[in-house]
Amino acid sequence: MDARPQLALDRREPLVRVQHLSKQYVQRRPLTRAKFTVQALDDANLTIWRGTTLALIGESGSGKSTLARCLALLEKPSGGAIWFAGENLLELNAKDHSKFHRRIQLIFQDPTSALNPRLSAAEIVAEPLAIQREGTKISRRRRALELMEQVGLPARWEHKRPLEFSGGQRQRLAIARALALEPQLLILDEALSSLDLANQEMLLELLADLQAAHSLTYLHISHDLRLVSQCADEVAVMNERKIVEQKSAAELFANPEHPYTRELLAAMPSLESICLERSA
Repeated sequence: MDARPQLALDRREPLVRVQHLSKQYVQRRPLTRAKFTVQALDDANLTIWRGTTLALIGESGSGKSTLARCLALLEKPSGGAIWFAGENLLELNAKDHSKFHRRIQLIFQDPTSALNPRLSAAEIVAEPLAIQREGTKISRRRRALELMEQVGLPARWEHKRPLEFSGGQRQRLAIARALALEPQLLILDEALSSLDLANQEMLLELLADLQAAHSLTYLHISHDLRLVSQCADEVAVMNERKIVEQKSAAELFANPEHPYTRELLAAMPSLESICLERSA
């Protein structure tokens, strides 16, 4: 496995800056119905450079998915700021929110739950365009077939339903759908973790090609350090609802500074091989 070439990140423009982000949920106790607060994010800070891939790692419950949902405007943070292309998303009105939803797309671990089983492949890919009332039915279908071809799904499969595809093919379909509105940021929340090794390798290659072709920026949430070592320019480590360390992937694997980062990497059986491949 070849190490991913490191980019000159200091020369690039930040697409996303997360500053002091917090998120609390108010819940009720089952018996007394008394309210209590759950802290899901606590003073989280993060930078994603335009045109790069940032991997976000951390144990379950650390706040990774909550951060992703806040970035995708699916959750409203309790405090802090999210700067996207120079604008604070938390200060936008409803109309501008809709505009930014187009520019940020989220791809989930299980594509089956995100794809309407009653729609054909082409209808699924074209659905975001139909919701936004873009183009005609003919032009939307044409665009859908183009995107299917781009992600490695033949246009002749346009009438297939999601359950007729394999797991890897369904994830390709989800990627094509996410690209329909020409986003700038794709958030992949454990999007490859349920796939076998061969499909993971093929999709990593596809994502790299799409990134180059469409100038995409990726936030890749994963617990798999082998995948992270292949796809990430930078890595951010999340622990107890905040970012404890962020640096280039090569530097983080070679010289983790935070105690939790060292603990996390030491617990991975593939750490030694990853470090060898990074230094090769």
